[in-house]
Amino acid sequence: MRTRITELFGIRHPIIQGGMHYVGFADLAAAVSNAGGLGIITALTQRTPEALANEIRRCREMTDAPFGVNLTFLPALAQPDYPGYIRAIIEGGVKIVETAGNNPQKWMPVLKEAGIKVIHKCTSVRHALKAEAIGCDAVSVDGFECGGHPGEDDVPNFILLPRAAEELRVPFVASGGMADGRSLVAALALGAEGMNMGTRFIATREAPVHENVKQAIVAASELDTRLVMRPLRNTERVLTNTAVERLLDKERQLGSALRFEDIAAEVAGVYPRIMKEGEMDAGAWSCGMVAGLIHDVPTVQELIDRIMAQAESLIRQRLGAMLEQ
Repeated sequence: MRTRITELFGIRHPIIQGGMHYVGFADLAAAVSNAGGLGIITALTQRTPEALANEIRRCREMTDAPFGVNLTFLPALAQPDYPGYIRAIIEGGVKIVETAGNNPQKWMPVLKEAGIKVIHKCTSVRHALKAEAIGCDAVSVDGFECGGHPGEDDVPNFILLPRAAEELRVPFVASGGMADGRSLVAALALGAEGMNMGTRFIATREAPVHENVKQAIVAASELDTRLVMRPLRNTERVLTNTAVERLLDKERQLGSALRFEDIAAEVAGVYPRIMKEGEMDAGAWSCGMVAGLIHDVPTVQELIDRIMAQAESLIRQRLGAMLEQ
């Protein structure tokens, strides 16, 4: 399947594995790239730029196909060494970067000078237009259904994607609620040039996370996610568990007086315990509503092959048959 996204990134299929904390390691990124998609290493999961450089080298040993690095710009008391991470990306020969979080404008000159293509993750049309204006090559449009941070506008993809198609000149992919060939065909119909999957890729054999995490996604329905940190305007969609329900109780009790310190025990530093150790009630972790469409744990190759076969069947047979001859 040829789209502006496959042409831009030099990949066979218009499928991108989004950057995910304590999930986006070389193992998964290489598997996605080898299967014809675009795998993404998550930079900030690596504690130092040196560790990221090692992870990039490790990924190169596992794939000859293009892969990228996710770099999320977040407000923090102790800022990550962003110049160091960018240096590791450039010196590692990576030519694709997925940016997320705050506006990446400050870092665009050094990335573009190195010949790097930038795709920025946005949760609104206005942010997507800003990304286009500052020179991003593509945009990942993230609907309200998504796991992680859906923004504060609460616009689902059935509205957000066609709105993006009306306004953007650069190509964009659909993110949030993407799981299978139906998702891909729908995204293409709404104006996207491909799709970005996060939660679906966690439930694969190669995802380097505890089996408990994968089985929790398979067991979940579309009703099992919750929105936390809304009072702080840092909304995150997570899979419900005892820690999440405890967090929501605190939000209800404290109301507008809520501070991050009040919920730190449920959100700060919990990912290693969940993703590596399988402590499923350790805290809040990102998961999309798409969990309701995930029923198995295939290999990445099996998943991508299945998606593309289903998409082709839908386009050629089901939709084609609806046209009058």
